[in-house]
Amino acid sequence: MKKYFITGLLIWIPLSFTVMVLAWIVNTLDDWILPWLPQHLHPQTILGFNIPGLGVAVGIFILFATGVIGANVLGQRIVRFWEALLGRIPVVKSLYNSIKQVSDTLFSDNGKAFSKALLVQYPRKDIWTIAFLTGTPGNEITQRLGGDYISVYVPTTPNPTSGFFLMLPSADAIELDMSVDEALKYIISMGVVAPPSRTPETSILILD
Repeated sequence: MKKYFITGLLIWIPLSFTVMVLAWIVNTLDDWILPWLPQHLHPQTILGFNIPGLGVAVGIFILFATGVIGANVLGQRIVRFWEALLGRIPVVKSLYNSIKQVSDTLFSDNGKAFSKALLVQYPRKDIWTIAFLTGTPGNEITQRLGGDYISVYVPTTPNPTSGFFLMLPSADAIELDMSVDEALKYIISMGVVAPPSRTPETSILILD
């Protein structure tokens, strides 16, 4: 009985949490986006009933349309005008620029942020943890430290959205063969969900 009960839990727990997260995303987007639609375009007005997930579809369409507009010359001029306007507001300027720099780094096609999973010694020697490459230190820090240094993010477990930012010699980091997604699963599961077995290749990190 205990075996069957635990087996049932292992099947229903991830399924239930997945449904809960998806439902929360759908309901949140519906609550945010649908109130902006004109009343005559609401499903309740047209069909007589609501359509769950319509906010998700509208949100995807808005993102796609924004990307299409922002990719041409006119759209880029609008974006520059909008950024110049925000740059005149003291508090908003600092907040917007900081968020933009982070998002541009994370989602850039040629960026190095979170492109590699590394093995580093933290919080002391001979204790190892998984970190993610985020780039290289700034010019002033590089000049003061000397040598070849990298910037890494060490996430906490089981919540990888919090963690520590470290700068360490690139020779002290070992590049892992596992992907970033596999490393995240390994961290979130606290080491329970191990990545697939591969032929180990111990190598020192070399930045491209």
